[in-house]
Amino acid sequence: MKRLVCILSSFLILHSSFSAPPNVILIMVDDFGYECVTANGGESYQTPHLDKLAASGVRFDNCHVQPLCTPTRVQLMTGRYNVRNYINFGTLLRTETTFGHLMKNAGYATGICGKWQLGGEVDSPQHFGFEESCLWQQTRRPPRYANPGLEYNGVEKNFTQGEYGPTLVNDFALSFITKNKEKPFFLYYPMILTHNPFQPTPDSPDWDPTISNENKQQSPQHFADMTAYMDKMVGRVVAKLDELGLRDNTLLIVLGDNGTNTGITSRFKGTDYKGGKGTTTAHGTHVPLIASWPAVMKQGRVSTDLISSTDFLPTICAATGFPVPATVDGVSFLPQLKGDTGTPREWLYTWYSPRQSQDMTAREYTFNHHFKLYRTGQFYDLSTDELEKQDLATTSLASKAAAAKAKLQTALDHFKDARPPELDQAFQASGKDKTGKKGRKKQGKGE
Repeated sequence: MKRLVCILSSFLILHSSFSAPPNVILIMVDDFGYECVTANGGESYQTPHLDKLAASGVRFDNCHVQPLCTPTRVQLMTGRYNVRNYINFGTLLRTETTFGHLMKNAGYATGICGKWQLGGEVDSPQHFGFEESCLWQQTRRPPRYANPGLEYNGVEKNFTQGEYGPTLVNDFALSFITKNKEKPFFLYYPMILTHNPFQPTPDSPDWDPTISNENKQQSPQHFADMTAYMDKMVGRVVAKLDELGLRDNTLLIVLGDNGTNTGITSRFKGTDYKGGKGTTTAHGTHVPLIASWPAVMKQGRVSTDLISSTDFLPTICAATGFPVPATVDGVSFLPQLKGDTGTPREWLYTWYSPRQSQDMTAREYTFNHHFKLYRTGQFYDLSTDELEKQDLATTSLASKAAAAKAKLQTALDHFKDARPPELDQAFQASGKDKTGKKGRKKQGKGE
């Protein structure tokens, strides 16, 4: 009873200035690194809507996620490190609790639109707490851009009249917002853009509404158009919130799911910056993070605090006034959103493995603003060696570096036995055919 009173009290205090609990929209851009946003110092692309959100909200300079999308999605949705619950690429264990469950149980209308890739069951989104869904790559893997195939609440629908997948998904987002304007809602919007194939958008000079093949018209040159169109879709969401009078009391968060494709080189702060998707360097994990909540954020700010993809679930819970599950690894950054100090992380931890075919390889490390330590012993000074070319493991370390290495080793030791053995057993079993022999489980491309 006392706990219930405390929860209700914190909820009332948080929302005393609002007539209703805040709406939450979490937008995740696919294959979109930190260097791509103009407000971050990017020089190759146009991102006016993201820049405007950053100017009036909070822009985080040190958000790091997993190097590949499914590992990031699992961490983001559960608030738990991959070491605890990741089995293979393209799977979210159905025993996991997601922020969809939590928001639905809290009385929020819940919706998801965009890219799924977390299990092919027809009921997957609903099973994980989302009442409404419009998804690509749920039950199948058709084209995603021109003339796409989507699933609406698990029902497959093909488009053949020149429609564009990202626009259709955005239309669903706007419809969901409009439908639920009278009650609190949570919309998770993992975008289809800006993932390859790099093809023209409806705003491109060479747009062809007749193509339905992802192998046609591919060129890295189209990445700029795709980035601009992604930014345009974010702008449409903001405009709809303004139109409905919901903007002030909506927490809008935008981030990337991993680094930019390795085939893309951008200009960033006066130098070339090669995408690092799939790698454990900063080019593979460093992503943009922008948050906007006009009722709470009265002026634009920049935060240098370390943020993990596990931190979004507890932040959303804190913003809406509901308790965080005890099994969550993430740390809420709501205080930083409100302009307070909060409890900034001293380090970030990563256990990363795509788990494709029978590959059991995992990379495990901890890092802070300046140094990085791998489980295997490699040690890097990130302030001078961002791409990790000079291993300091066998060199004599200055006192500052030695102290940092000791602290990072202590953090690593905390997770020494965190991996449940049954997860790797389940992965091995998933790669066997019906006769019990090992085979190559079809998990789609390494998106």
